[in-house]
Amino acid sequence: MSAIPFSTISDRASLENRTYAKVTWRLLPFLFICYVAAYLDRVNVGFAKLQMLNDLQFSETVYGLGAGIFFIGYFLFEVPSNIIMHRVGARVWIARIMITWSILSAATMFVTSPTMFYVIRFLLGVAEAGFFPGIVLYLTYWFPSSRRGRMNALFMIGIPIAGVVGGPLSGWIMNYFAGANGWYGWQWLFLLEAIPSLILGVITLFYLPNTIRASTWLSENEKQLLEENIAQDGSGDKKSHSVASIFTNPKVWLMAAIYFCCMMGLYGISFYLPTLVKASGVKDALDVGLLTAIPYTCGVIATLLVARSADRMRERRWHFAIASALGGLGLFLSTVYGDNVVLALMALSLGTAGMLSTMPVFWTYPSAILSGAAAAAGIGLINSVGNLAGFVSPSIVGWLKDVTGSTNAGMYFVAGALVIGAGLALLQPRALVNK
Repeated sequence: MSAIPFSTISDRASLENRTYAKVTWRLLPFLFICYVAAYLDRVNVGFAKLQMLNDLQFSETVYGLGAGIFFIGYFLFEVPSNIIMHRVGARVWIARIMITWSILSAATMFVTSPTMFYVIRFLLGVAEAGFFPGIVLYLTYWFPSSRRGRMNALFMIGIPIAGVVGGPLSGWIMNYFAGANGWYGWQWLFLLEAIPSLILGVITLFYLPNTIRASTWLSENEKQLLEENIAQDGSGDKKSHSVASIFTNPKVWLMAAIYFCCMMGLYGISFYLPTLVKASGVKDALDVGLLTAIPYTCGVIATLLVARSADRMRERRWHFAIASALGGLGLFLSTVYGDNVVLALMALSLGTAGMLSTMPVFWTYPSAILSGAAAAAGIGLINSVGNLAGFVSPSIVGWLKDVTGSTNAGMYFVAGALVIGAGLALLQPRALVNK
């Protein structure tokens, strides 16, 4: 492939800016909407809990185990899923993931026993395995490392937006539809919130190009420019890694440990934020849903600002460490002021903003050392190990609540994990991750 001739550097910069703007507007809004739907289906069990435990006579331990067992299936199938996607392409594989998880998410409405709850949550994890790391990998096909932090942020704000939209929506569904057709409100919640994922999965088959070359909406010059930038970005140290080597690479395992701590915070908040808001003195399900939108709104703003700052300054370690530490502080303070709605929401907003803003910064790390099939396996491994926190976090928080009668001890545990993650992030070589 010959390089594109440009009369001036400014001509190339102008084409780059226009091309990346076109790619961003074509891909990111759609991927963002898919992630909102995915995350909503993953964590709406946190809202269902407000009614489900009483209706089915489940204990907090049963809920915590069921919420967390999702991530056992997720862990087992994450790396294979990402390798398959790298081979067969994102279009078919992401569509398969979305369609199967939407069906299983809707099937949660038929749960009547702890065993059924565990089985359906495990299968949901198997179905969804590979979606998040698959998209992270997919973005590396299009954007060089210098632009990847912002692109990750635009995709990953799907998490807080799912909270902003999902909280009020879930509360409204459970209140408005309760008793309709003889079903509980939480049954309607699982059914109705699965529909967008099913529709988006079908659309993915027609909308998402597998590669730059396969896109029909880019000119030849635009395709060549993007391919040149990705080829240049993938040169050097990243070529020396094989798929097998990622399992013995200490840098990969350090990243997995950091991400595990980050995910402890994410799922501590995702599965228990409605419970924490309710414990502060809010009783109505719709009011709980509306108030949970506040911390997630703060998370949206913080995620975009931190990712933009990290890209502009080419500094990743301290951005992650400070955000993670503030996340831990916010969760700790939410227990101190747990009986005051205003102060508890302020603390939860700090915790949510800090924790969520670590994610797009973190996901610039793996692509700094891995490419190709090694990147597919490495990103899958890091995400699968990290997401085991989704099993550990709710399981321990639920068990501690049954033992102590309060979520405080569980939140201390989660806050401590975020602080440890901040420390581990500073162990990363500065020259490696600050790109």
